[in-house]
Amino acid sequence: MSGHHADEAHAHSHGPSRRSLLAGAGGLLIAAAVPGSAYAAQTRTASGTAPAPRAGAGRDSLVTQGTQLVHADLHNHTLMSDGDGDPALAFASMRDAGLDVAALTDHTTLFAINGLTQSEWDRTRQLADAADDPGAYTAIRGFEWSHPLIGHANVWFTDQFVDLGGAGSMSSLYSWLGSRDGVAGFNHPGRETGRFDNFAYVPAAREKMVSVEMFNRGDDYLFDGWADRQSSHLNACLNAGWRTGITGVSDHHGTEWGEAEGVGRAGLWVTENTRAGVLEALRARRFFATRYSGLRLDATANGVQMGGVLPLVSGDVRFAVDLDRGAEWAGKPLNVQVLRPGTDAPVVADVIETTSGSLTEFTVPLDVEDGSWVVLRVSDPSQPNGQPGPAGHPCNDLGVAYSSPWWLQS
Repeated sequence: MSGHHADEAHAHSHGPSRRSLLAGAGGLLIAAAVPGSAYAAQTRTASGTAPAPRAGAGRDSLVTQGTQLVHADLHNHTLMSDGDGDPALAFASMRDAGLDVAALTDHTTLFAINGLTQSEWDRTRQLADAADDPGAYTAIRGFEWSHPLIGHANVWFTDQFVDLGGAGSMSSLYSWLGSRDGVAGFNHPGRETGRFDNFAYVPAAREKMVSVEMFNRGDDYLFDGWADRQSSHLNACLNAGWRTGITGVSDHHGTEWGEAEGVGRAGLWVTENTRAGVLEALRARRFFATRYSGLRLDATANGVQMGGVLPLVSGDVRFAVDLDRGAEWAGKPLNVQVLRPGTDAPVVADVIETTSGSLTEFTVPLDVEDGSWVVLRVSDPSQPNGQPGPAGHPCNDLGVAYSSPWWLQS
């Protein structure tokens, strides 16, 4: 069964009955994937407090030229799957909240149980097209392929969608993506026990899988579930061979899209704020994850912008980091942590003290023999990571942002 459903005989009635239907079906598919609660749980924030007033830095980088920062949230839900809100209000809500790029990604499941039907997929396109304002605001239609055991993956920029009847495994999802122009990302890694077949690498799908979520709602997925799994999701993904950028998302299921502070979001460095510009930035892995609105992070390694390839086997690498969140965070002490592969947890090659609003430059020796990737994690040393890893690990402080990786190769 593909994304096409017979005559919408099971078309959804938009309202609480959808969640009742899910419960009545024994929590079929979606609820089974979420430990302890239904997916409609209250949005979690980093601090658990009410949304704070917006802050923000300028959109121009201090270390690169030719691209501009846009603030994005590419993972949101509505009544068309398991959210609470009217989809007709979502894109306007996210624009009013200060986002520049937004996507609706309702679930695809099996037999459209609490997931998209074909008519709802068509409606998502209509809503996105009506909201899209090239040059000012980019509205995107997507979907969340949702397997209760293997994991969930967002897919953007495809003309069709696929559910578990049409793609019931990671390999079949990769095959489906292979014949289409869109891109996809690994969602909340480890929330479902299979963790994408433990990130089993499929070379043919490398260019399709462009992202992995490190911030989802108020959670930092670097070490989420460490006590049970003893493995960092970031390490598992990148060590397997995937070349994913790193993103943050709100995974919003309520009625106030874009408004919560302290939940995940992304910053994309685009040549233009259009669908084509966003797709190009995603393919280039030219984006970062954060959980704070208005944050600007850009970084280069030997002049190469985040998401790029470093033509280096071994030697010193000069990093330049532009980090700012405007007047509210001026002078705020932060750390830049240089993450390298390690076996189960990232090795921290260096920790550089800095402040918000500053340009930070430093040199770190790198060797491809120690692993092919390097990521910068920005942290707040004054606060603990609510989801810590190994005892004493430098990343057991509060995560503020992650750059996308650089990959070393000759």
